[in-house]
Amino acid sequence: MGKQNKTRKYANMRRMLSVRGQRLKEKDRLKSKKKEKKNPIGIGDSSRVPQRPSCLFFQYNTQLGPPYHILVDTNFINFSIKAKLGLVQSVMDCLYAKCIPCITDCVMAETEKLGQKYQVALRITKDPRFQLLPCTHKGTYADDCLHKCHIMATVDWDLKRRICKIPGVPIMYVSNHRYNIERMPVDYGAPQF
Repeated sequence: MGKQNKTRKYANMRRMLSVRGQRLKEKDRLKSKKKEKKNPIGIGDSSRVPQRPSCLFFQYNTQLGPPYHILVDTNFINFSIKAKLGLVQSVMDCLYAKCIPCITDCVMAETEKLGQKYQVALRITKDPRFQLLPCTHKGTYADDCLHKCHIMATVDWDLKRRICKIPGVPIMYVSNHRYNIERMPVDYGAPQF
């Protein structure tokens, strides 16, 4: 008789009893720590349905209308100065309506931190035509100030990506020495030119 080929069996584990195994008796089994939540409504699972703001009708933001409130970012002010655009007049030319530029406390703090080089930007932000809004978040990071009833004016790509995830918020940006707007809702009752 010859030799028998004995090959090793890899990935062969010893069989162990699991804590929740069928061979264990009821008293020895581990109880599950999860408690079932009772649904107060009783219909479906309400935690899975994403909550939408009441101001949105499909992708149309019903709170946007003249006079438009425009939330201005620090980069938008600096790019407007480089493109030699008057901020208030150019915004009105873009939207064909009365516009109120708004600046939050953190944008004002960012412009003050920039120092002597951006003195013109600081002078523009202190214009009485600008509405100053208080911030509700902690810190002075201006990208955290997002409001659904405002048009966001920014040139920052990362902030644009964050805003695109929020439905119904249009984005204003600077290109070709003028202001352009993305995702502005169309008023179907107004005449189209």
